[in-house]
Amino acid sequence: MERSYRSDALEDELRKLSSVVKGVKATVIVNVDGLLVAAYPAGNEENPHENPTSSPQVAAMSATLVGLAEKTLGRLAQGTLERLLMEGEEGTMVAYPAGRATVAVLVEKTAHMGHVLFATKKAATEIESILGGK
Repeated sequence: MERSYRSDALEDELRKLSSVVKGVKATVIVNVDGLLVAAYPAGNEENPHENPTSSPQVAAMSATLVGLAEKTLGRLAQGTLERLLMEGEEGTMVAYPAGRATVAVLVEKTAHMGHVLFATKKAATEIESILGGK
């Protein structure tokens, strides 16, 4: 019987997300404390600019943004966070809660956002299941 590790399942989910959506630059899973759980493509320690989202600083910033969004929505009585979307000149970042973690995806400006949102939400649900729920 083949052993399956949680880390392998998380990386497989990120790999699958990157392969089914055109324009994905990088994907990460970050825990609520801002620690990087998984990244695809994996970071290159010799060239950290190759996949900037795999750096610990970006993981911490993503967790901070999601935490702030959750607090803001709560304060404004708008319910729980469904997703966080930030658009920049060079691309878009989408983050979905996944239980005790967050899935963040960095996509090119030309990516089809409907497809990105659908696939990322589906991946977040699977990742939440792999991590054991809330």
